[in-house]
Amino acid sequence: MSQRVLCRQTGEPFDVRGEDISFLEKVSPVFRRTRELIPVPTLCPVERERRRLAFRNERTFFRRQSTLSGAPLLSFFSPDSPFSVYSHEEWWSDRWDPLAFGAPFDPGRPFFVQFRDLQRRVPRPPLVNNNAVNSDYCNFADDNENCYLLTSANRNRDCYYGFLSVDNRSIVDTLWCTASELLYECCDCRGCYNVHHLQNCEDCRDSAFLRDCRGCSRCFLCIGLRRKENYILNRPCTKEEVDNFIASLSGSHQAHQRALQHFDALLQSHPIRRAVNAVSCEDVTGDNLFQCRSVHLGFDVFESRDCANLHDGLKAIDCQDICFFDQTELCYESTSLMGHGYRFTMFCRDSSDLFYCDNCHGCRDCFGCVGLRKKQYCILNRQYTPEAYECLAAEIVAHMRATREWGEFFSTECSPFAYNDTLAQEIFPLGAEEATKQGWAWRFGEEEVPKVSKIIPAEKLPDRIDDIPDDIVNWAIECEATKRPFRIIKQELEFFRRMRLPVTHFHPDERHKRRMALRNPRHLWSRKCQKCGKGIETTYAPERPEVVYCEECYLKEVY
Repeated sequence: MSQRVLCRQTGEPFDVRGEDISFLEKVSPVFRRTRELIPVPTLCPVERERRRLAFRNERTFFRRQSTLSGAPLLSFFSPDSPFSVYSHEEWWSDRWDPLAFGAPFDPGRPFFVQFRDLQRRVPRPPLVNNNAVNSDYCNFADDNENCYLLTSANRNRDCYYGFLSVDNRSIVDTLWCTASELLYECCDCRGCYNVHHLQNCEDCRDSAFLRDCRGCSRCFLCIGLRRKENYILNRPCTKEEVDNFIASLSGSHQAHQRALQHFDALLQSHPIRRAVNAVSCEDVTGDNLFQCRSVHLGFDVFESRDCANLHDGLKAIDCQDICFFDQTELCYESTSLMGHGYRFTMFCRDSSDLFYCDNCHGCRDCFGCVGLRKKQYCILNRQYTPEAYECLAAEIVAHMRATREWGEFFSTECSPFAYNDTLAQEIFPLGAEEATKQGWAWRFGEEEVPKVSKIIPAEKLPDRIDDIPDDIVNWAIECEATKRPFRIIKQELEFFRRMRLPVTHFHPDERHKRRMALRNPRHLWSRKCQKCGKGIETTYAPERPEVVYCEECYLKEVY
């Protein structure tokens, strides 16, 4: 039986499904042989997502020093933040003991206040960047090699400036690309090779300026093609015509700009869109879903089943209200996770049965802990016997229930970051006054200007890549859109030359912003297929100009 609940943030009603209530009972912990039921949420799904994203700083980096050694660091904690920050090597070493910062539970104070105090005592690594090889400038990253400014990225090599990248080689300026090689300015692509300016494409190669194409080769300025070769503007061409088109683009900024203008015009002249992108899925709602089953309100999710209210991750089973995950099961209200049985956690991995934990690794059966490694039966970073752990955990749950903290994700003051430095600001932007009114921190400050020999306006760069000098890596380029100076790294220049692409004219943040703007919001509207009239749910708002088809009608259109 579903429940109707008023969101305590917006005052608007939302539904908690019967399936959600059953799930909450399943993931509710058992302490002293009593199941401590997790109550239904008090925030609607959108506000719960906002809250989780406000605990995740992806792309705002600062230079500071290690609190332990004074060594220079790149960190997502500003120099004036209240946290002690160690280098990666120092943090993972045996030179300090996380249990030394523990404290007994105080029943006279709210749990979240005690947890916040513990967060400020326990040292933190500068970034979340595990098993990195020559990839120091990456964040929320695992097992990357020779990478630079990748975030939310796992198992990549020789990749630069990307968000949500998994299993790629030599890709630059991308968003949610997987198992691909030699990509530039691509969004939502899988299994592609030697391509640029693609969106929602799969298994394409030697192509450019494509949208929603599958299995295509040597295709340019095309939409909705399936298994085609040598096409331009959705028309078959000879091999020589395609060769001439490729030669006309080769390394020229002006030629690429003209092609992008043609591509924009093509998108306007071909307005038909599929309601949602769900590939090899069954019983799902959401968008950008791949090999999923029984997923409710999932967005950008791969190979998951029996889940709800989740986004940006892969291989989740029986989870709800999670984001940025990899190989998770029976998890609830958590962000940045890999493991089993997480409830209300952030930045934890390779663990199981954690409750209200932050940045714990290889742990089991812990409650309210920060920065632990390979520990069990700990509460607020103090060690207990199994029996004492269960007794105290039950006591804390009862206390949190009385203070209305039990069942809620961490309170605003527990976020390690200012709201305007987090993903929440990207997806749910607020002004400084409104953010602070809602209890979030806000950072005021100016951007560091790169120290370079000279700054050149992007408009004055040579048109062709062949005319770009080697020492451009010692300059800063003034962004054509924002006027913010930025640098080109040596590996990036080599990539442009290899791919016969012009040097970018835009700051990395502006490029990221433009890629994000290509995607639809994570929201579903009820509409009717504009061909057959069947009711559909889609991420295209009713007032948008695109012509939206149901899956069946869309596939008939493109095949």
